Amino acid sequence: MSSDIAVSLTSALAALPTDKPFVEVFRRDGEISVELYVPQGVDRQTPHSRDELYIIAEGTGTFRRDQESVTFGPGDLLYVPAWVDHRFETFSPDFKVWVIFYGPKR
Repeated sequence: MSSDIAVSLTSALAALPTDKPFVEVFRRDGEISVELYVPQGVDRQTPHSRDELYIIAEGTGTFRRDQESVTFGPGDLLYVPAWVDHRFETFSPDFKVWVIFYGPKR
């Protein structure tokens, strides 16, 4: 799924596969990729090769980046540099987050 203008949360949720907790909804020239991430119960992420921004769409919880931990809620923005260990440690059942990967792979 990709739009040059807008991607709604509803359309991204409709495109979410049943066998994985994320779907890519936008990509541009290898410079930026946007996904909707909807983990169930446990966040099994490992560090990524690109910098990331998380924008909380729905839900609340706690997020850990390396040794730092913060609480989050709808509308919050979280940043993670490439290759830094991170995960959503706790999150409500309605948790949904936009993930923006950008910049070169490192």
